[in-house]
Amino acid sequence: MNSKIISEIFFSRFKKMPQKIERCVMGIGNYVYIIKCDDIKYIIRCSEDNDAYKNTICLLKKLSALDIPVPKVLFCGQYQKCSYIILNYIEGKDIGLVYRDLTEVEKREIAKNVINIQRKVLRMPLENIDEAWSWENFVDDMLERADKLILRNGYFDSQKVERLKKQKIFLKEYFSAIKPVAYLDDISTKNLLIHNGRISGVIDIDWIGIGDDLTFIALTYVALLNMNCKTDYVDYLLKERGCDASEMKAFCFYSLLYCVDFMGERGTQFGDKKISVSDEIIKRLDRIYEMLWKKWREQIVEAE
Repeated sequence: MNSKIISEIFFSRFKKMPQKIERCVMGIGNYVYIIKCDDIKYIIRCSEDNDAYKNTICLLKKLSALDIPVPKVLFCGQYQKCSYIILNYIEGKDIGLVYRDLTEVEKREIAKNVINIQRKVLRMPLENIDEAWSWENFVDDMLERADKLILRNGYFDSQKVERLKKQKIFLKEYFSAIKPVAYLDDISTKNLLIHNGRISGVIDIDWIGIGDDLTFIALTYVALLNMNCKTDYVDYLLKERGCDASEMKAFCFYSLLYCVDFMGERGTQFGDKKISVSDEIIKRLDRIYEMLWKKWREQIVEAE
């Protein structure tokens, strides 16, 4: 993918050449560009997979109908060997990029609005749910993915995943009670746009989570720890959502789950991007894991 192809895609729809093309550094599954033409900005997302955005378009329509601030689809199609989608541009930056500048009041308000968004998504009907669906299968898939990547890349001790697998027994009843309901599973430190201290949009929705919405808060927690940031925003999310003792235990487990997922991704190649890894990153994630493991064991002792 290159700027020439992006220009040609844009011209095929607008009959104008863009003034500026800028590739976004975020995202590992697509090529994402900000296009400027006549002082108006657009987003073009491209993929080498055929018909890559069929699901995205369907989800954006459903979420928009729920009054969730998602981009509008302007055009979509195929160009040469790639699929593309053109969206309106929403002003704002990923929350992770502005997090350190947010006030406590702004974080509280953002957390409140994020939980309200999740409650709206919860009402979205799901179609074609596999009869064999189970939440435990999702957890197992996450653990196996982390195990495979950690073993392949060789930067972390795979025993961290093995001992986490053994802890599932403490949540067996909890997992079996999780129903297949919709939630946004990837609005952590990315994909949630903030402008002037408020939510301006939710982006990069190619799929939707099905199951326990606590995972998005756990993912946010681990992402903030990995950024060496205060995690008060996570406290506000948990308080706004409301969690009983069993849910807090699950939250601790999910945090460990995403920690080993982060470990597995380090050094992994996704398309033309490789997730960075260094001694500092390795030490930090190992330290986060041990802190989370201690919290998890404390939860188990309290439960007993």
